[in-house]
Amino acid sequence: MSRYRGPRLRIVRRLGELPGFTRKVSKKENPPGQHGATQNKQKASQYSIRLREKQKLRFNYGINERQLLNYMKKAKKAKGSSGEVLLKLLEMRLDNIVFRLGMAPTIVAARQLVNHGHILVNDSSVDIPSYTCRPKDRIAVKANQSSIKLVKNYLETNGAMTLPEHLTWSSETLLGEVKGFVQRNWISLQINELLVVEYYARKV
Repeated sequence: MSRYRGPRLRIVRRLGELPGFTRKVSKKENPPGQHGATQNKQKASQYSIRLREKQKLRFNYGINERQLLNYMKKAKKAKGSSGEVLLKLLEMRLDNIVFRLGMAPTIVAARQLVNHGHILVNDSSVDIPSYTCRPKDRIAVKANQSSIKLVKNYLETNGAMTLPEHLTWSSETLLGEVKGFVQRNWISLQINELLVVEYYARKV
C-alpha cells in the first residue's frame, strides 16, 4: 500500500487531529463523504474502532502497512508494553525527530529534508527517513547555504514548538541532540495504542 497523496483535511475529518500529517484544521466537523453527517450517529463496530486507531499511526507517521507491521513485530519481541514500545519505535525515526525538533512543519516535510541530504546525524549525512535514532545522537543541518536557509524558513514558519524532554535544540547552531527515549506522555498523537496491538493480534 503506497503513501497517501490525496486531500489531507479529508483524513483529518475522518481520524481526528494528526500533528505529523498536517497542521491544517478543518472547519467541517462531519466525516467526509455523502453520508458523513449520519456516520457520527451510527454505532461503530469493534473492528472499525481498532482500524481507525491503526490508521492514525499510519497517516501521522507517514508509513505504509508493511512498515507498520514490521514495527509491530519488533515491538512484540521487545520487553514491556507492546503498544508503548511501538510508539517509541515510531517516535525515534529520524524523520519524526527532525519534525519534533521543529526543523519541519510536518513529518512529510521532514522526510523530504532527510531524503534530499540536508540532515546530518553525528556529523555524517543520513538520507534514510526510517533511520532509528539513539540516545546521544546529534542531529544537525548540513553546513551549506541552501540547507540552512530551508531549515530557518521552516523554523520561522513553525513558531515556538513545545520540545519533548528527550530532545534538546539550539536555534543558534541549528543543532539538536537525543538525550534518551521518548516518554509516553510526550507523544503528541492522541491514540489508544492497545487497540492497535489488538488489531494486529492475529497477524503477529
